[in-house]
Amino acid sequence: MRDTILRRRARRIAAAALLLATCASWAATPAELQRGYAAEAARASPGFRGFSAERGRRFFTTPHGNDWRCASCHTDTPMSEGRHAVTGRALRPLAPAANPARFTDPAKVEKWFRRNCRDVVGRECTAVEKGDVLAWLSSLRAGGAR
Repeated sequence: MRDTILRRRARRIAAAALLLATCASWAATPAELQRGYAAEAARASPGFRGFSAERGRRFFTTPHGNDWRCASCHTDTPMSEGRHAVTGRALRPLAPAANPARFTDPAKVEKWFRRNCRDVVGRECTAVEKGDVLAWLSSLRAGGAR
């Protein structure tokens, strides 16, 4: 019995490792990450029609649970540095145009979306919400042009 349990556990660990390795290699750019969110959104909602930068901007700047918004820490202009609302820790710019390293590591992206969505929205964000926010952030350009 114990041997069977250990084999099951080992299979689960191997499957999780394979999944993590696959996820870590499927996106290297914000656009690739967004394609992953689009596929997830289409599976969840067959009527999915694409992401909206405007919906992303509204989601980012609108207060959610606890009267927080993404902009509470990342500022209304995510081309500039932000500051964590509680700890005061400096946050590098969120927009890929200002910080090319943003949204290039899928594991980090998911980790921070999970944490921040729970803090700001009170739940995990949907693929559509993530894709919309990423669409808006990707539309931002230096000098304020979109």
